[in-house]
Amino acid sequence: MTHTTYLGFPRIGRRRELKRALENYWRDGNATALLDTARELRQRHWQLASAWAQTVAVNDFSLYDHVLDTAVLFDAVPDRYRPLLRDDPLAGYFAMARGNRELHALEMTKWFDTNYHYLVPELHAGQRFRLTVNKPLNEWLEARALGLDARPVLLGPVSFLRLSKTVDGSDALNLLDALLPVYAELLKQLAQAGVPWIQLDEPCLVQDLDAATRHAYVAAYNTLAIGPSPKRLLATYFGGLGDNLELAAKLPVDGLHVDLVRAPEQLDDVLFALPEHCVLSAGIVDGRNIWRSDPRRVLPLLEKIAASRGTERLWLAPSCSLLHVPFDAAQETSLPAPLRSWLAFAQQKLEELRLYAGALDDDDRAKEALVEQGFVLAARKHAPGVHRSEVQARVHALSPQATHRRSNLLHRRRVQADTLQLPPLPTTTIGSFPQTDALRQARADHRAGRIDNAAYETVLREEIERVIRFQERIGLDVLVHGEPERNDMVEYFGEQLDGFAFTRGGWVQSYGSRCVKPPIIWGDISRPQPMTVRWSRYAQSLTDKPVKGMLTGPVTVLQWSFVRDDVSREQVCLQLALALRDEVCDLENADIRVIQIDEPALREGLPIRHAEHAAYLDWAVRCFRIAAGGIRDATQIHTHMCYAEFNDIIEAVAALDADVISIESSRSRMELLQAFEDFRYPGSIGPGVYDIHSPRVPSQAEMTDLLERALTVLEPGQLWVNPDCGLKTRGWKETEPALVAMVNAAQAVRAALTET
Repeated sequence: MTHTTYLGFPRIGRRRELKRALENYWRDGNATALLDTARELRQRHWQLASAWAQTVAVNDFSLYDHVLDTAVLFDAVPDRYRPLLRDDPLAGYFAMARGNRELHALEMTKWFDTNYHYLVPELHAGQRFRLTVNKPLNEWLEARALGLDARPVLLGPVSFLRLSKTVDGSDALNLLDALLPVYAELLKQLAQAGVPWIQLDEPCLVQDLDAATRHAYVAAYNTLAIGPSPKRLLATYFGGLGDNLELAAKLPVDGLHVDLVRAPEQLDDVLFALPEHCVLSAGIVDGRNIWRSDPRRVLPLLEKIAASRGTERLWLAPSCSLLHVPFDAAQETSLPAPLRSWLAFAQQKLEELRLYAGALDDDDRAKEALVEQGFVLAARKHAPGVHRSEVQARVHALSPQATHRRSNLLHRRRVQADTLQLPPLPTTTIGSFPQTDALRQARADHRAGRIDNAAYETVLREEIERVIRFQERIGLDVLVHGEPERNDMVEYFGEQLDGFAFTRGGWVQSYGSRCVKPPIIWGDISRPQPMTVRWSRYAQSLTDKPVKGMLTGPVTVLQWSFVRDDVSREQVCLQLALALRDEVCDLENADIRVIQIDEPALREGLPIRHAEHAAYLDWAVRCFRIAAGGIRDATQIHTHMCYAEFNDIIEAVAALDADVISIESSRSRMELLQAFEDFRYPGSIGPGVYDIHSPRVPSQAEMTDLLERALTVLEPGQLWVNPDCGLKTRGWKETEPALVAMVNAAQAVRAALTET
């Protein structure tokens, strides 16, 4: 029987049980309840998956983040957390993840080109490692007690070091010799317990590697092959191995997982290079998107593998961990039947694997089911709304002029200074304000029909006025309406655009307890009517200060949606750009003088291989400029980016031609500004001065220090003052004192500049 398995499973639960358990723990400190829920979820997920997969993955479950778990497992813990971690391991763990009143959290950044955020381990030269509580072994024993065949999952040593940062500028790979004995000890303990296989994730193998990293891979896996160990599955994903295939195939491992969804073209080379004794784990269904696989694509790949190697050393798996897709499409009974028939969430992907295994094993029922699936997917391209000639014609009619503002940035800056009359170091926020329980309840009541439109709009108007008055009172210079009407920065827009659909339970983890419900882009996109103008106009009517119009940019809507797979992502993004261009023009006509088009996912969309960067950035920048083009010089365009390394895209950021960019920088203590110093960014920049993803309220002195650091890189005329990100997930008790301190810090630095 052909073997089926998977690399990881959604952690949050069918109904976001983990999210609620985490938030309850952070509120009341009941560790027993949290750990009981975690154990129940792990076991429930294993037992569910075992219906279709012969081997379940363990140690893929995490209370917050698997990279943080790896750091804790090997005691790669910065000294500032050690006392708390020793006295209360859970409190110390979450201090690393979220910070607390005394401690800053670890930095957080995107996991490759996904919208999942991981905690960046902090290392230093001379770092010592040791094995702490053996979580992989404990969870394997837990699964075995349930009678399940299980395989621990662990981030591999080279990827762990490459994904970490050093606080002293040293090379993290220099720590490999210190780290490997601890990995070896863990493998020894697993082998002694009878663990047959371990999965070592090395996603960095699909990146461009320098000579030092290649050497590190050889040294690491040769070392781990010496002592007692389970058989080792080397897992790669998010792309093809390319020029690293020879390296990976020669490593002393017992199996190799490859992504045949992102990189099906690598199969012939993999079959040629992989040693005869190695298991080939074939990633044949998409772990990153929600569409059913097309048997007409998958079956020829499997037939080629079977003809070359047989099925005895073949495992069928998703392309990557199922962490990135929702739980179960069967819950989505409100979606139209044709669309529902095209979908496969985590549970359905495991079901698909079982069908493909059955087809290889000559099971007639499996073959018939795959033939029917092929017919359903073939009919998709003819379904109403999938392809619309008027939308495609508008994209084809785009001219180069559509990407240009009327004047250059320096001229616009002078015009905007005269129009807006802002002080030096103007203060603002990124957009959203806290979504209170009352707001969420009102939204739920409105959706359920318990309150009518008039009652709901009264709630929103009152909240917008409250937020405007608060911002005026504390002295912010450019205001926002707070976005009380928005459930999510992408879903809100998708709900008002043609070509989108929405799930009820399609949640995926972004970080920790933060879950998002990505829209589904299933057809050509257009904007039937204005989306934000009414609320922006109302907010502006309440104050003489400028109020920003708030939009989510085309690249971010693309990246944070489940995107159709029948046309290119570039074409989808161009359709989004045109819809947003219409909205920008309508906001300007409504006398909104500042418009923010958020693009936090611009860096996230960057292909993993450098050779593909230029093509992506060309169309991504073009789409942003189309959305922002065609407006007057006096209208100021802002954009926002967070949790991304800017050094490798700084020229593209400048090419966006935004008047102001705000960025996350407080967790790194303004380190990200180095990219702007080296490049001499021409526009204005708002480096975040406090971390909104932590409950910690920074002091005025801390923010003053960050602003002074920023002024060593930026000119005073370039610097804006703002938080790292929107305030939606924070409470008012944290938000108010933090913003007051931020405004006071800006005013103090502004006064000092005036004196000098």
